[in-house]
Amino acid sequence: MTTSTPSAASSVADRRADGGRVPQTLLLLGASGDLAARLLLPGLGRLVGGGAQPGLRLVGSGAEDWDDERWRRRVAESFAMVGADGPAETEVVRAARYVPADVTREEDLRRLLATCHGQLVIFFALPPTVTARAAAALTRVGLPPGTRLMLEKPFGTDEVSARSLNDILAGLVPEDQVHRIDHFLGKSTVVNILGLRFANRIFEPVLNAAHVACVDIVFDETLGLEGRAGYYDGAGALVDMVQSHLLQILALMAMDAPPTLDARDLRGRKAQVLRATRVWDGDPARWSRRARYTAGEVGGRRLPAYADEPGIEATRGTETLAEVVLGVDTWRWAGVPFRLRSGKALAGTRKEAVVTFKQPPRVPTGLTGLEQPDRLRIGFGPDRLGLDVNINGPGNPLELDQVHLTADFGPGGLPPYGEVLRGAFDGDPTLSVRGDTAEECWRIVGPVLEAWRAGAVPLQEYPAGSHGPGDSLLACPPGDARWR
Repeated sequence: MTTSTPSAASSVADRRADGGRVPQTLLLLGASGDLAARLLLPGLGRLVGGGAQPGLRLVGSGAEDWDDERWRRRVAESFAMVGADGPAETEVVRAARYVPADVTREEDLRRLLATCHGQLVIFFALPPTVTARAAAALTRVGLPPGTRLMLEKPFGTDEVSARSLNDILAGLVPEDQVHRIDHFLGKSTVVNILGLRFANRIFEPVLNAAHVACVDIVFDETLGLEGRAGYYDGAGALVDMVQSHLLQILALMAMDAPPTLDARDLRGRKAQVLRATRVWDGDPARWSRRARYTAGEVGGRRLPAYADEPGIEATRGTETLAEVVLGVDTWRWAGVPFRLRSGKALAGTRKEAVVTFKQPPRVPTGLTGLEQPDRLRIGFGPDRLGLDVNINGPGNPLELDQVHLTADFGPGGLPPYGEVLRGAFDGDPTLSVRGDTAEECWRIVGPVLEAWRAGAVPLQEYPAGSHGPGDSLLACPPGDARWR
């Protein structure tokens, strides 16, 4: 799979001869779905409200037999969620079109494409199997020159299907015109990892195996299923969060500094890290865990057991908490365990990456109280930088106490979906997932999925509102040689 940054030709194609921007059409497949209403359309509203997309034409399509007026109400409601109700947003709503279609049928796709004008961006807000069928049908229909494709994760259902999808997409457009969307890469804090690591000399020299005991990347939330049974029960926490979002964060945390932040350099560095990543000790049965919540109370709200939620097939054994320990076999990180964990319906929200440092090789005799290691924390909600350090405490100056230093990251100007949409509209794939990287993410979790299907890792349970099923897979528990 080859890659390239946006070419001069594509940049020129986005501009009219008079210097103005070429009108663009966003064709949204799966327009009547939950993803479009909750995330995509609000992000689009904020982007349009910022004046970035003058003259944008929005065409929605889905299996539901909607008309233009119902679609416009949906768009207006989603825009209103983020206060996007200015003149530019109102014009997008007024001109929006809806075309009912089966997007896997060639004749329906031809009819859809006939409604689009100017620079075309197609967003596949569809399940992965439907996306693959629609893309295959488009290879027989053909696309206007310069068309850009946006695909929502997961990209395929395993490594083989991801490779097959990549082959289909390669027959449609060049790789740099494919925008595989992981909206985590549009989060301002995730992008801030780059500035924190590579613009601060006090951090970068010690982010390696000589000084780091372990790294934890955790996304725990109090939310339960929230009406997503149709998608979630076929995916589970490992595919929904770890295989996509958390591995992308791992790549940003572990990669070496790219020479520039253009798409080729940044995505190349991420690909190098993921190629070197695998399950710790090659033992998924020992270094992975899965569990699902039972009935309980979260924040004063009573939740039924996951298996009893509407639309859930209990015998499928879908997990709502997934945990896996990985190794990154590079010169910088060899021997450092990375623990990735995500869970639903837990007692509290915890969304952060934590770098735990080794203890100093020796503390002068007389200093006491050194019980906790230094930690660097990068929070994804709230967006915050934290540093846990040991200093001389009050009272006895020879007794150490740990203090917690914090600073808030500046918020981004756009929500995550606004950022990734802007990248596609501008022809910049920097924040999208490259094809080979999508395949590597499936390769990494493949052995875990196989072990789970074989029953080598039992499905545990935890009450909703608890902290999960007992002790976690601590990547470097106190007493472990790596921690020292």
